[in-house]
Amino acid sequence: MQPKKDVPLRSDAQRNRERILEVALAELTRSADAPLSAIAKKAGVGQGTFYRHFPSREALVLEVYRYEMQQVADTAAQLLETRTPDRALREWMDRLAQYAMAKAGLADAMRKATARGTLAGLGHAPVTAAVTLLLNANDEAGTIRPGVTPDDFVLAIAGLWQIDPHGDWQARAGRLLDLVMDGLRAGAPGTGARRH
Repeated sequence: MQPKKDVPLRSDAQRNRERILEVALAELTRSADAPLSAIAKKAGVGQGTFYRHFPSREALVLEVYRYEMQQVADTAAQLLETRTPDRALREWMDRLAQYAMAKAGLADAMRKATARGTLAGLGHAPVTAAVTLLLNANDEAGTIRPGVTPDDFVLAIAGLWQIDPHGDWQARAGRLLDLVMDGLRAGAPGTGARRH
């Protein structure tokens, strides 16, 4: 028999869970100590429903992190449906920057809820899959230099996590990501040595 945690949630239960996660993201970003009862109330669910989904503060904080990482990862395929591969990649980088700043706001809640290092692997697989999808599409289109790996890309954008989320982060992130994109385009077969 399949373990209970792997059984898909009914649609109303899934909606409740997503509503809790959305409210929790906003509330925990505002205050790491936001009461769970206030999060449940703002999400429009009872205490029993809330604790069925998230039995502890740690479970909620970890799931908010996973949920956000999955949301960011899922946008890669959506962007590729409506944009050229290089435009999809650049827009996805902006989404990742927005996430990085939100994650910075959640950092205090995560520190309080988890032991040091617990978060390292969370969300890594969906983001790696999204990066791989975007890089492969660009490689096939000839819009980036050949041979760029997901690890290369992640190292190239690692500066995002050094930007102060309370400063002018949009402008700084935009400049950094434009530099990364220019570097990815340099030597692309489809563009030759042209600069944009």
